[in-house]
Amino acid sequence: MSQDPVDRGTAHTGTHGTDTLWASLRAVLDRQPDPAPLEVLDVGGGTGGSAVRLAELGHRVTVVDPSPDSLAALERRADETGVEVRGLQGDAADLERLVEPGSVHLVLLHTVLEHVEDPAAVLTAVSRCVRPRGAVSVLATNALAAVLHRALAGDPDGALHVLRSPQGRSGAHDPVPRRFTGAELLRLVEGTGLRADAPAGVRVFTDLVPGRLFDTGEASAQTLAELEREASAHPTLSGIATQIHVLGWRTA
Repeated sequence: MSQDPVDRGTAHTGTHGTDTLWASLRAVLDRQPDPAPLEVLDVGGGTGGSAVRLAELGHRVTVVDPSPDSLAALERRADETGVEVRGLQGDAADLERLVEPGSVHLVLLHTVLEHVEDPAAVLTAVSRCVRPRGAVSVLATNALAAVLHRALAGDPDGALHVLRSPQGRSGAHDPVPRRFTGAELLRLVEGTGLRADAPAGVRVFTDLVPGRLFDTGEASAQTLAELEREASAHPTLSGIATQIHVLGWRTA
């Protein structure tokens, strides 16, 4: 059975689909009233792809992850890049003892909620870490994109399963335990008491454009990047993005 591109981890067009995500994160940090360096927490940050990038901007970054192997890889990546990132072994249930409540300017919760038993409980634990005017960045796999990708790949059975499943799954062998729509993700974030921005799409078209078109020069990566920037905030097009991004703000 075919899988949608985010499940396979493919990224044939580099970072073009995630430029809008990083622009949002930079804007969150720029809006903070405190002087840099700021405190950033990456929950489930794994080997540090996001954490190291944020540390390169000069911020103090902590990764909480249950895998000692991932944390070891994080340490190697940080050393190779010449930045310092603190790694702590644990998960969302451990945040209360690992992180002081109300101490973090920005929390990343990226591609985590798909794999946890209780997404609402995890978001609640994460939200307690955020200081006033700070934010939680939630990124999750989009169920509607999985429907579209499977249908276009010639798997209407899988598409129908995803569409009908409350968890957005294509069946028992689906490697992703849960997917979300933008509306579902928005309700989860607002349920923690955070003020949520409108959902934005990440990789709206990037995973739909054949990579060979870029190899042959038939498609322009720069044009795709511009298309992604505009489509990410479009009220309809953002709903078919591979991933959905929601920012939740601590107002008091």
